[in-house]
Amino acid sequence: MNLLIHDLNDEQWHTVSDAYEGWYIVAANGVKHPCIGCFSCWNRDPGVCAVKDGYENMGYLIHHAEEVTVISRYTYGGFSGSVKNIFDRCLGYVLPQFEVINGETHHMKRYDENKPFTFIFYGDELNNEQKDAARRYVQAVCTNIRGYVKGVEFRQDESFGKHPVRTLSEPVRTGRNVLLNGSMRSVNGNSAKIARLLRKLMTKESEIIDLKPYLNDLPALVQELETAETIILCLPLYVDGLPSQVIRLMETFEKDYTGGSKRIYVSANMGLYESSQLANLFSAVKQWCSVMGFAYCGGLGVSAGELLGVLMDILPAWLGPSSKAYQGMKKLVSAVEQGETVTDIYAEPFMFPRSLYIRIANTNWNRTARKNGITPKDLYRRL
Repeated sequence: MNLLIHDLNDEQWHTVSDAYEGWYIVAANGVKHPCIGCFSCWNRDPGVCAVKDGYENMGYLIHHAEEVTVISRYTYGGFSGSVKNIFDRCLGYVLPQFEVINGETHHMKRYDENKPFTFIFYGDELNNEQKDAARRYVQAVCTNIRGYVKGVEFRQDESFGKHPVRTLSEPVRTGRNVLLNGSMRSVNGNSAKIARLLRKLMTKESEIIDLKPYLNDLPALVQELETAETIILCLPLYVDGLPSQVIRLMETFEKDYTGGSKRIYVSANMGLYESSQLANLFSAVKQWCSVMGFAYCGGLGVSAGELLGVLMDILPAWLGPSSKAYQGMKKLVSAVEQGETVTDIYAEPFMFPRSLYIRIANTNWNRTARKNGITPKDLYRRL
């Protein structure tokens, strides 16, 4: 079978449906639950998502497809929130264990295959810089889920709609700083931990708002953030980019927000070792800021987040492998409080070699699976 993933509405689908007769179709135009970061698809029920809403077997579908085609509205350099949700939910297609591929840390293959993906982006007329951003992004996605890019196409069609032209009022001058935790994990997740540490480093009053309680009412969160002068987005990396729920929030801002300009900073973390792999996430936020008329003021990218999250619980943040991340946090906080722009900061574990990180991470994944009653054979199972 061939697999098509798309976010087209009924009118749009009617114009292209004949070309995909006989394909397995996954329409990503409904509101589904985002990945909750529980890793159940790795260490409890390998290959299967814990959220049972129709997207739980995306890894299985990708595996059994001869090839995959993705049609998505071009959104901040990558997929729309609904299409990105599908990719976030197919994490079980790969294994949790790491290996080094072309000088970067990536997840091992669950299946001995090299799946071909074709990507079709539609929407407004895109310039060469935007097209290059999309190509970089889908290449990163395919590298990490261990497939390959068969082709990338860009289509402009009036039936697909255009982004609205935005006219914002003067910049918001309330002095209100908000750290927005964009993770779906608990308060013990790394994004929440880093948000609390950033707030602790600030001398000016700031508040932390979690996206999770607003998941089913994102317009209410947009309204809550209307009076924020500065927003620090505290985010995990999901499938080489922004988590789907954060993209959906950004799309809601684009649709509903009519207030003044804001200053936007980013604090991003991920489990991979090379912090440079966060570049596509920063690029997406920059593109969103450009669409919104907001000021992108810089970001901090922290790699090996699971390791540093544990170490921050048992050691002072300024000591040991987390020290570079801590110094980056101080620079980011200084820029926030001075209302200045900072060059994107990339922080990796200090004096902690990649080979050791991979060895420890892979051992811990096996240990966690055994605690959950998962045998090594089941951990690597193929559906």
